[in-house]
Amino acid sequence: MGAERRARTRTGRPQATTHRELEMVALELFSRHGFDEVSVADIAAAAGISRRTFFRYYGSKNDAVWGEFDRLLAGMEARLADAPEGPLLEVITDAIVEFNSFPPEAVTAHRLRMSLILHTPALQAHSALRYADWRAVVARFAARVLHEPEDGFGPQLVAHVALAAALTAYEQWLAHEGRDLADLLREAFGRLRLDL
Repeated sequence: MGAERRARTRTGRPQATTHRELEMVALELFSRHGFDEVSVADIAAAAGISRRTFFRYYGSKNDAVWGEFDRLLAGMEARLADAPEGPLLEVITDAIVEFNSFPPEAVTAHRLRMSLILHTPALQAHSALRYADWRAVVARFAARVLHEPEDGFGPQLVAHVALAAALTAYEQWLAHEGRDLADLLREAFGRLRLDL
C-alpha cells in the first residue's frame, strides 16, 4: 500500500503506459548507459512502473529492444499473403521495405534499436530466435510461390538469402547516416539473382 501511494504521488517522468512508451524509455537508457549496464529494475524505475508491470509488457529487457516486432512481422506475413502475383524477389522486397517503413520521428530510435541488435553480443542469441521467425514468414511465402514444402531447399534458400540482404542493408544504413533504408533494401535485393 505504501509503495502504491508513493508511485501515485511520484513527481518527474510520467508512468509509461504503452509498449511504445516503455520501449522508448528502455532504448534511451541503453543508449546512455549500454545494454549490459541497464537492468529491468532500472527501466521500470525510469518509466515510473514496477518490475512486475514491466513484465506485463515485455518478457525481458531483450524483448524491449525488439519493440513491436511480432505485430510488424504479422503485418508482413499478411502483406505477403495478399500480394499480387509477381516475381518472387520483387514481392518479398516490397514487403520487407514496407516492414521497415517508419515515420521520420521514429528513425532515430530505429537506428539505435538496430545498432543494439546487430552489435550487442548479449542480444545475439535472442536475435537468432527473432531471425528464425522472420525467415519462417519469408519461407512460407516462397513455399507457396515455388510449390515446395516450407522446409524445402528453395524456400529455405530464399529465406536465408533475404535475411542476409536485409541485414547487409541495415549494416550499410548504420554505417552511412545519410542513406535511406528503403533505398538500401531495394539495392540489396536488386543485386540478388536466384534461379530456382
